[in-house]
Amino acid sequence: MKKVGIWLDKKQAHIVTLEKENQIIKTIKSKIEDFHPSRGFGLGYRGSPQDALPEDKYMEREKHQTKSYFKEIVSEIQDADAIVVFGPAQTGNKFKNELEEHFKDIHAKITGVQKADSMTENQIKAWVKEFFGIAVRKKPV
Repeated sequence: MKKVGIWLDKKQAHIVTLEKENQIIKTIKSKIEDFHPSRGFGLGYRGSPQDALPEDKYMEREKHQTKSYFKEIVSEIQDADAIVVFGPAQTGNKFKNELEEHFKDIHAKITGVQKADSMTENQIKAWVKEFFGIAVRKKPV
């Protein structure tokens, strides 16, 4: 049985695949741009309709970049039997909603969506193993 854990935020996704004795981790970097509005940008005063235009364009661009990022993750997890999604912020829930809307077969394999802080790769691997009930060997003291 192929079990997959995905730690993701807006910047990157770490995909841990557990199958038999093997564990593989792959990182996918997103291409979602950071947006920082600057004062004085646009034709109107802050909050005017002219000022909102650049932000609207950014939001639309971010939506397309997010969909592209999620499609790249989906291409890596298509043959999973069980999936858990975890990470900070709302990206995990957005990913789950995208799966529910456009990838129903993969959405059916989700066993959990949980909040988690930033982690190292080793912590991510251990978290996924623990979630799926796979014993994590501890080093002797």
